[in-house]
Amino acid sequence: MLSPSPPSLRRATGLLPLLAALACTAANAQQPPGAERQRELIRMVRQDCGSCHGLQLTGGLGPALTREALADKPLDSLAATIYGGRPGTPMAPWKAMLSEADALWIAQQLMAGFPEPHKDAR
Repeated sequence: MLSPSPPSLRRATGLLPLLAALACTAANAQQPPGAERQRELIRMVRQDCGSCHGLQLTGGLGPALTREALADKPLDSLAATIYGGRPGTPMAPWKAMLSEADALWIAQQLMAGFPEPHKDAR
């Protein structure tokens, strides 16, 4: 006959499904955007970000967002700026329109050299 498990073990065991669900949710929150969303994000960066950072992202009201200009910037810092903006500057937060995963994907693309616009994308 098995002895009953101590209450602390029962509580810990009961938490396992909850912890697994939280870990799964956190992992899914950081999934890169799908192909359709990537196209939307590219268009957003070209049009919305380009209005301040220049249509070729080489600078304007805001600084250049080229691979060379961002080479010494931490990826997480760039993603946080995209998502949360920069208080006291014209850089507004985009969290109302982007997920954190979207902001991270945009930052990764900027650091790699943002995709060239397609001639047929308008």
